Amino acid sequence: MAIYELRTYQVIVGKMGEVVDLYKKEGWPAIERHPKKLVAYFTGDVGAINELIHIWKFEDDADRRAFWAKVFTDADFMAFAGKLRPLLQSQENKLMLSAPWGPAP
Repeated sequence: MAIYELRTYQVIVGKMGEVVDLYKKEGWPAIERHPKKLVAYFTGDVGAINELIHIWKFEDDADRRAFWAKVFTDADFMAFAGKLRPLLQSQENKLMLSAPWGPAP
């Protein structure tokens, strides 16, 4: 059964523009080289305007752990992560299962 990882990054107020630029220039190119597990990225518009949200789909927890282990050995991704972390206030990860009704990604 597939699992979904919901990652929510709380960006420091006033730093979202820097985060978006950093993802465009360094983060996305580094992530794109890895297996296609990303469902979507979102930025908050109303209410949680300082949030960067992304959803990932994995076959199971072993697939998830193997994916992140590989990404975390990628020098380009880790250089990007080192620049991103000071722009973040917090990070929350949730693992979710698709409900047995309705659409699923």
